[in-house]
Amino acid sequence: MAIHPSALIDPKASLDSSVEVGAYTIIGPNVRIGAGTKIGPHVVIEGHTTIGRENTLFQFSSIGAAPQDKKYAGEPTRLEIGDRNVIREFCTFNLGTSQDVGVTRLGNDNWIMAYVHIAHDCQVGNHTIFANNAALAGHVHIGDWVILGGFSNTHQFCKIGAHAMVGMSTSLTQDVPPFVMLNGNPAAAHGINVEGLKRRGFSREQISAIRQSYKLLYKSGLTLEEAKLALDQQVADLAPEQALHVKAIREFLDGSTRGIVR
Repeated sequence: MAIHPSALIDPKASLDSSVEVGAYTIIGPNVRIGAGTKIGPHVVIEGHTTIGRENTLFQFSSIGAAPQDKKYAGEPTRLEIGDRNVIREFCTFNLGTSQDVGVTRLGNDNWIMAYVHIAHDCQVGNHTIFANNAALAGHVHIGDWVILGGFSNTHQFCKIGAHAMVGMSTSLTQDVPPFVMLNGNPAAAHGINVEGLKRRGFSREQISAIRQSYKLLYKSGLTLEEAKLALDQQVADLAPEQALHVKAIREFLDGSTRGIVR
């Protein structure tokens, strides 16, 4: 274990023998860190925080601090970070609250740039990219492969579906269906994330089906309920490998609680 002599690590903390810790970093008693993770200098990791394998945390981040929620009264809530994440400078990730599931989660293989804030009870999937100063309010759910532009802000309780892309300086106050690309303040949809889907191996037929779903939802003049029925019919008409992604859009609409950007 390569630990700088100036680091302060509580003896009750559990660090794998391969963990590296930089100068002046502080690690609290309820922290667990997995193999191959590298913690830079001047990082504070506290609370009931679990960090998985092969993560890299750059300097000056605050990980596992109490949530910025006036209702929080010191309950033993948690922060869970998965494997192979890169977390750049000055990021702030907070614990969960008892008003939700009690845990804030960041999955695997995420690229989190400087000054990103992930508030209490957020649930972030895998393979996401959050550009500088992207901020999530409490209880936000982010699907796999989502990209958030710099200085984008997401209102509490919003959901962003898998493979969506949010432009820089966008303010989100409603949910974003999977695959949708949007920006602006207020946010507006501008098609689907075609380039991202191509890079991830989606076939031409799958992208065509997703594009048709987008047209039904955004370009057809249908009400939301009418669009849901049209998507149901599209699922029924498609081959299984294309219907899978249309079904994901349809299920997201049923789970939306704040309404969708439309």
